[in-house]
Amino acid sequence: MKLIKVISIALILLLKFQVVSSQDNRPGPRSAPETNEQFKLGIAGYTFLKIDLIKALETMERADVHYLCIKDFYLPLNSTDDQIALFKARLKSKNVIGYAVGPIYMKSAEEISRAFEYAKRVGVKLIIGVPEIELLPIVEEKVKEYGITYAIHLHGPDIKIFADADEVWSHVRNLDSRIGMCLDIGHDTRNGKDPVEDLKKYHSRVFDIHLKDVTGNTKLGYSLEIGRGIINFPQFVKMLRKVGYNGVCSLEHEKDMTDPYMGIAESVGYFRGVIEATK
Repeated sequence: MKLIKVISIALILLLKFQVVSSQDNRPGPRSAPETNEQFKLGIAGYTFLKIDLIKALETMERADVHYLCIKDFYLPLNSTDDQIALFKARLKSKNVIGYAVGPIYMKSAEEISRAFEYAKRVGVKLIIGVPEIELLPIVEEKVKEYGITYAIHLHGPDIKIFADADEVWSHVRNLDSRIGMCLDIGHDTRNGKDPVEDLKKYHSRVFDIHLKDVTGNTKLGYSLEIGRGIINFPQFVKMLRKVGYNGVCSLEHEKDMTDPYMGIAESVGYFRGVIEATK
């Protein structure tokens, strides 16, 4: 009986060892499809307009997205150094990098100065801005002074200035080469333009990209999950590679903003699927 008991215990231990070994040897997930691309995937802070910071960062962690364009509703322009340090620590705890600030609207020279000083204190090298056109010479002065790149956010037919990539280019082409655009491909499309062709034409001045899909190429077109609208994402991803874009493509999801999680997950998954399928 003692021999049988010993053998039984030995068999149980052997089985446990085999289970543990098989678990130890289970293959892990592959890296995100954009890992080996020059461009990075991020999220534009406006996506989280109605979501608190902790929940937003948890969402990014679960989606395996690590770049955030910081909006001032999370980190006000008048934040103290201690508040900035706490904010950055919270991002770091979820392996998120705040790579830019904005969009920031600027209607005076004072507001431009404040935005550049804010970006310096936060420690980013990119501002997404919407300046008044007559203030562009001051923007250029600040770009030279601070060494911070400035990307004008285009807004389609919704506001009177900077409707699409063509219009932004017309205002920046003779300015410092560090002044360019945030190519919002949804708004560009809603103003009747082709974001694939605009990326091709203006890639030397495209410093940030806002990813979204839209239902139509007029003002009546509205934002929805990537892959459900009219933008040709396979061609867009191919163009990102062709022009060597090495900035961030930030999802700006503007649908169901009190409960954006499913839309974020679907959009991130679709974009990554396109990356993988077009390799």
